[in-house]
Amino acid sequence: MGYMAPSTKDLSFSPEDNLSRYLYRIREYPMLEPEEELDLARRWQENQDEEAARRMVTSHLRLVAKIAMGYRGYGLPVGELISEGNVGMMQAVKRFDPERGFRLATYAMWWIRAAIQEYILRSWSLVKMGTTAAQKKLFFNLRKIKAQMQAIDEGDLHPDQVTQIADRLDVSETEVVNMNRRLSGSDQSLNAPLRQDADGEWQDWLVEETEDQESRLADTQEFSERRDMLDAALQSLSERERHIISERRLKESPATLQDLSAEYGISRERVRQIEVRAFEKLQKSVKNAVIERHISH
Repeated sequence: MGYMAPSTKDLSFSPEDNLSRYLYRIREYPMLEPEEELDLARRWQENQDEEAARRMVTSHLRLVAKIAMGYRGYGLPVGELISEGNVGMMQAVKRFDPERGFRLATYAMWWIRAAIQEYILRSWSLVKMGTTAAQKKLFFNLRKIKAQMQAIDEGDLHPDQVTQIADRLDVSETEVVNMNRRLSGSDQSLNAPLRQDADGEWQDWLVEETEDQESRLADTQEFSERRDMLDAALQSLSERERHIISERRLKESPATLQDLSAEYGISRERVRQIEVRAFEKLQKSVKNAVIERHISH
């Protein structure tokens, strides 16, 4: 479509300027009733009514903040995470089809999370994240595993916990220790007050561990779409490339370069070169698929 995405540029405050003030101010925007949301969505879709779009965006600013709080452990300012999530919210409003029967919040969750995750990946260099699939898995799963193990104390993990996580994610214990320190370095106390002169703590804004039905539906749809794009991208590879990338990057227990070297009768360096080339092809194919999907929407 030729029209521009809705904007919150008319707001007189920003999460990056004063986060606690922002979190209190966004509570002033009322939640929308289903009928009201449907009417506003139709006004935007049919007439590009900017006021309708603004009301849809601002009524969901609390949702953006709540989701962004779930990513607060990556060492990035929460205000910036919320700002990126707001961009995703605007994109969701632009593409929302009210006739499909879902509420805007259900549809917007994917866009909000995608915008925040993309920002995190842009902000963390490959040097910090690590270049292997296992190291990236560690980057995005360490906090969840720590919560499951009830390893919530600040500081270094207990050696037994380090060993368990390293075995579970197939990385070295040193990588677990280093990643934990990176992700924990900028954490604040969950009981820290938002403001000194008002009630409310940071933990009040954390995402609940138990997902509701709408969240589970959005996650399922997101996973299905990404899986379809990956499957299509794999078909663009040769049989050998597809097998090597699958064995090295897509399995819980990746094959070693030595294993594949023996299987194909080539050097380990040659296997590594094929893996790198195949991964670059996958990245390009998936990126093009994402662009085409956004255009089609």
